[in-house]
Amino acid sequence: MKIIRHIGSLAFVVGLFVTVFIGVPWHVVVADDPVIPWWLRIAIFSLLGGILVVLLILALEQRLTRTSAEQLLSTDSQSRVLLLNSAELPTRRTREVLGLVQGHTVFAIWIGKDLSAIARLILGGELTEYTEMMGMARQAATNRMVAQAEKMDADAIINVRYMTTSVIGSAAELLVYGTAVKLSE
Repeated sequence: MKIIRHIGSLAFVVGLFVTVFIGVPWHVVVADDPVIPWWLRIAIFSLLGGILVVLLILALEQRLTRTSAEQLLSTDSQSRVLLLNSAELPTRRTREVLGLVQGHTVFAIWIGKDLSAIARLILGGELTEYTEMMGMARQAATNRMVAQAEKMDADAIINVRYMTTSVIGSAAELLVYGTAVKLSE
């Protein structure tokens, strides 16, 4: 799947490059002859076909990985790792510092939701589409951090911090990190 997606991306980039940087100047120079040459037709079909292949493969990948994404976002109530944004737990002492743990994800919303959020931006009100997106990103990143701490057999993660940045358009990167520790009884 990944290879087909990369081939589609490559076809799109090559088609775009040929169309914009060769086809458009060619059309400007030979504007009185409207016949489109074979190489420009191939470039345009590569551009459009590449987009189509990438979109179809991404849709198929999302459908196949939906169950793993649901597992990633599900909160595991069985986790025994305690999360704290302070340096210590008032009732217990830190016995051993295990090291830094982190969780990371980049989330984006569907363009239909993005357009809906733009309308809300104009009209005012909470951008619920982005609120939901960031909530899912926070949950996914936190679950990854907790899983990493569980592998280290940690009792708690202290000094938990969240960071977010905008990657491109409506995509947001979320990083959560903290210090995995063993607690004394």
